[in-house]
Amino acid sequence: MHPKIKIGISSCLLGQKVRYDGGHKWEQFLTDTLGQYVDFVPVCPEAECGLGVPREAMRLVGDPAAPRLLTVHTHLDHTERMLNWTHNRLEELARENLSGFIFKSGSPSSGMVRVKVYDANGVPVKRGAGLFAAGFMARFPYLPVEDEGRLHDPRIRENFIERVFTLGRWQELLAQKWTSGDLINFHTRHKLLLLAHSPGHYRLLGKLTARAKEMPAPELAVQYQALLLEAMKLQATNKKQANVLQHIQGYFKKVLAPDEKQELLELIDSYRRGDLPLLAPLTLINHYVRKYGQPYLQEQYYLHPHPLELQLRYHA
Repeated sequence: MHPKIKIGISSCLLGQKVRYDGGHKWEQFLTDTLGQYVDFVPVCPEAECGLGVPREAMRLVGDPAAPRLLTVHTHLDHTERMLNWTHNRLEELARENLSGFIFKSGSPSSGMVRVKVYDANGVPVKRGAGLFAAGFMARFPYLPVEDEGRLHDPRIRENFIERVFTLGRWQELLAQKWTSGDLINFHTRHKLLLLAHSPGHYRLLGKLTARAKEMPAPELAVQYQALLLEAMKLQATNKKQANVLQHIQGYFKKVLAPDEKQELLELIDSYRRGDLPLLAPLTLINHYVRKYGQPYLQEQYYLHPHPLELQLRYHA
């Protein structure tokens, strides 16, 4: 068992009544499913910076690259208040050792992407980011971030959660007195997961790990972390996943009967074409891992990158 990882989240997504109208935007998957395996750190920029609940609705106005935060009807400018609060709140969050953040889509304070920014004529363009969200992403550029709207896409959801749990394991390693051997073990257990996300980064991380004992630990950690998070940010496509599955099949070439090899190959090909979810070939592979006790595969996080109960890998 690993300690629970921490994820920052917009408070309204947890059902907290902090929105401008006194309501919330509760997301059941986040609280009832993901919430069993992570500790949420709730943040509501507008309520926490002193604007109260309920409050007048606000929107972003002006240059999308540097918008102002104005109330909709009275046109009060709360930009400086929000930016000052954001600066202080980010310093507090830096001490939380977060493994990710889930923002509220469309929010002028917490929207991650495509937030409406209005010009002088009141015409909106979806090219902005909420003031707090923009500050957070600048302060923690390596952290996995998403908004609840994008998480409705099963591929984006799976990618985000894989990134979060991988970073959580990495943070757990750094929190202890680790050695180059510990890093090599971490890398070995993540090899197939990295290969599924980015073969290029997989090779670069392999070369870096091969020199682990020659480098100062702080430098090694910084370089490894940067490449690790770059790799995991790239989505694992059907083609890349199928290549990894075929690689795994090679570990059983001496023990599987011809009909078993053919069945697995057909499942992999069906997944590659998008006819079956990834769970189909993985279920059979996990059966073979248990049956034949392949030690290398037993240790691979690729086969269990996150709790099964999160019901990911079900999409074709």
